[in-house]
Amino acid sequence: MAARQPGQQLGGLPGPGRCAYFVQRKKRFCKMIPAPGRRFCGEHGQQEEENDRKRIPCPLDPKHTVYEDQLQKHLKKCNSREKPKPVYFVQDINAGLKDVAEIPEKQVPISSLSKEELENLILKLKKASTGLELCLKEQILSHQAVQEALNDPKNGESAFKHLKQQASILGHMEKLHLLGPGRCFVEFGAGRGKLSHWVDAALQNVENVQFLLVERATTRFKVDGKHKRKDSAFERLQVDIQHLCLNKVPILEKKNLPVVGFGKHLCGAATDLALRCLVESYTTCCNGENEEPAPKRSRNDKTEVASNNSSDNESNKEDCKPVAGIVIALCCHHKCDWTHYVGREFFKSVGLGPIEFNYFQRMSSWATCGMRETTSKASASQESEDQTNDIEDHEQTFSKTESGSDTLQGVLTVEERKEIGCLCKLLIDHGRIEYLQQQGYKAALQYYTESAVSLENVLLTAVPSPSLIPESATCQEIDLELAGKNL
Repeated sequence: MAARQPGQQLGGLPGPGRCAYFVQRKKRFCKMIPAPGRRFCGEHGQQEEENDRKRIPCPLDPKHTVYEDQLQKHLKKCNSREKPKPVYFVQDINAGLKDVAEIPEKQVPISSLSKEELENLILKLKKASTGLELCLKEQILSHQAVQEALNDPKNGESAFKHLKQQASILGHMEKLHLLGPGRCFVEFGAGRGKLSHWVDAALQNVENVQFLLVERATTRFKVDGKHKRKDSAFERLQVDIQHLCLNKVPILEKKNLPVVGFGKHLCGAATDLALRCLVESYTTCCNGENEEPAPKRSRNDKTEVASNNSSDNESNKEDCKPVAGIVIALCCHHKCDWTHYVGREFFKSVGLGPIEFNYFQRMSSWATCGMRETTSKASASQESEDQTNDIEDHEQTFSKTESGSDTLQGVLTVEERKEIGCLCKLLIDHGRIEYLQQQGYKAALQYYTESAVSLENVLLTAVPSPSLIPESATCQEIDLELAGKNL
């Protein structure tokens, strides 16, 4: 008879009241005592559950599964369940287009276009771009707050590239006199909040500063929670920009601070949603256009009402703090959407519509992806490395089919595709500039960093036009308005 293994009963059975799991590595059964009615201990209970119970996809999010007999319990605590909406959530307040008739039908792949159709599309693009400033100014700035980190050898190449971009954005904010006291800084697409961190570092001796970090996704390794400075406060708004009503954010209702909107690599349609959130939804509410009408008064109260109304209007003008400035690093034009795009009127004015827009927004990817198969291995490797470094900020989700790299090989060269892609991006961005100008802002586009640092290196800046300076404006507000002339 073979020798009995330690902890194992004769006949190869577990000891009485012991776990029925056989530990292969130790050649014996587990010695732990399971709960009453169970064959396995807590450590090995999953074995029993997998044998006896069925897992099904969660109805709220099929990406994960749940035991069928625990479904109701899981639905009450699932992270994908619909949570109560915050007070600043207003459905589709920044969505833009609501006319379904204007929304194009199913998109036709660029690769399916004939040579004549593609040439006609490019001709329309060049005609619409006539008169636009094709060569943007290069304004690469920096800021003292980031210098120590830039000089730190512990930061790797990827971190160094992000720091250079953040330093330049801060430099532009300082140039526009946006880094001042009594402001609410709203970072759109905040992610971990690194850009807000550096803005806060640049405001060390500034009082009464509020930060709102807008991010629709749950984010790990946030840096804004580490700030302990009393003069600035950080608050996260977990909401899609499409549904964000800034004037209903409690801190803005309470303090009524002027807003500075900014963001680094705000992808595609998110830029349009943010612009509409700032210059339409928020400014309109500040101006009181959505307020309820005043109650009717008797004729005897006319004089009193008139005096009260004039004083109320004056106080409203003083209390109304519109958007002080906008600084957004643009990217991912291939993610733009005609439904949300703020430059639709500009496109229509140059004879273009949603069909052309949908082609141009996909062709814009040619500016950054090109057709790497035809380039040398060395340059392809370098571009791939640059793109990897940018993944933290934005995802390059366009496909080779949409880029048309196979079908366009004999039609357009790599340089021609790159030029057309840049022209598409410029046209889309110019529509945003036109929109801001119509809303009373002095807006501009510039290169804020080298293409070797980031292929998406265009910065959009905007401040209220000098003509909008109120008569009762303070010296600081006048400086802010006149800073727009430096654009």
